[in-house]
Amino acid sequence: MLKPNRNYAELKDSYLFYRISQKVKAYLADHPGERLLRLGIGDVSLPLCDAVIQALHEAVDDQAKKETFHGYLPECGAPFLREAIAAHYAKRGVSLAADEVFVSSGASDELGDLLDLFDRSNTALIMEPAYPAYVDANVMAGRTIVHLPSGEKDGFLPMPDECAKADLIYLCSPNNPTGSVFNREQLQGWVDFANENGSVILFDAAYEAFIEDDTLPHSIFEIDGAKTCAIEICSLSKTAGFTGTRLGYTVIPKALVRDGMSLNEMWVRNRTTKTNGVSYIIQKGGAAVFTPEGQAQIQENIRVYKQNAKVLMQALDECGISYCGGKNAPYIWLKCPNGKSSWEFFDELLNKVQIVGTPGAGFGECGEGYFRLSSFGNTEDTAEAAVRLKRLLKQKQ
Repeated sequence: MLKPNRNYAELKDSYLFYRISQKVKAYLADHPGERLLRLGIGDVSLPLCDAVIQALHEAVDDQAKKETFHGYLPECGAPFLREAIAAHYAKRGVSLAADEVFVSSGASDELGDLLDLFDRSNTALIMEPAYPAYVDANVMAGRTIVHLPSGEKDGFLPMPDECAKADLIYLCSPNNPTGSVFNREQLQGWVDFANENGSVILFDAAYEAFIEDDTLPHSIFEIDGAKTCAIEICSLSKTAGFTGTRLGYTVIPKALVRDGMSLNEMWVRNRTTKTNGVSYIIQKGGAAVFTPEGQAQIQENIRVYKQNAKVLMQALDECGISYCGGKNAPYIWLKCPNGKSSWEFFDELLNKVQIVGTPGAGFGECGEGYFRLSSFGNTEDTAEAAVRLKRLLKQKQ
């Protein structure tokens, strides 16, 4: 008899964003035509930049002519894109070989697929609050999870100690959901800890393009010793608006070896077995992101989102609400007013001022009492949301 994966029965509640969507659906059913201001999920609202659109059109035209038609591409990524990404890292002083870069269909896919590299007996350290997929993917795999709590005292940036020992270590900087960012000294502490304990860091750098403080690292490979203990997962979703286009990349250094096995070589074997790679058209569009024109244009979009964050932060400042994030990240992590739970605050925002955000409880126990706002909405909605927030929160003072 077929046996299902019983680990799925261990998953908690429904997936966070599915639960939010169900609440929103129910509200709209009772209030048809109501205008909601969506500051919840991290979906972008600005279109792909001109350089990317032009490259996509050119790639489509290539597929229409026999002499430029492309069928299957290398499973690990087209050389032109892998080389462009390696050159991008070089500008930050990080030396990578092109074959240490793996093109993917997005960071979310990769974060789950990478677990194939590790035995189920390995423990996974997840600092919380955390992106829920980190936890769920390991629960599905039957892996033991070590939860590392964080809070206001450490700026939601916990450091390793004896209680933090684990085989896999998840780090996200800038962090989702808190918007906090590790500095170089803090990341060095984690890298040293991982190397001393033989652990592997899974470094989620999906939001690195939002860092504006030049003293903060964009990549873990800016840290001494990281190539022997870290894998970096990156995304073009928030950086360049590829949420509906799907493209990302992962860096696995050749120096990363465990128990005599090269994780780089293992991942080549995995990708050539389990995927036919990303399409030529999408990779051509992705390569345009790393041109001078593409970089300038995506920064224009990022500036819009960062201005949205400033508008929301100003509103919270006026209301005396404490928060972190916003400056070097697209998320603002605020403390729920008047001791409300995060789902209570969600319901209040939805029902009283028609704002949709993300309850902190969905990011783990440490997220209870907090709430995440996204700056990826359009400018007009964000400005209106700030007005409504002030109206609601000032009434409670």
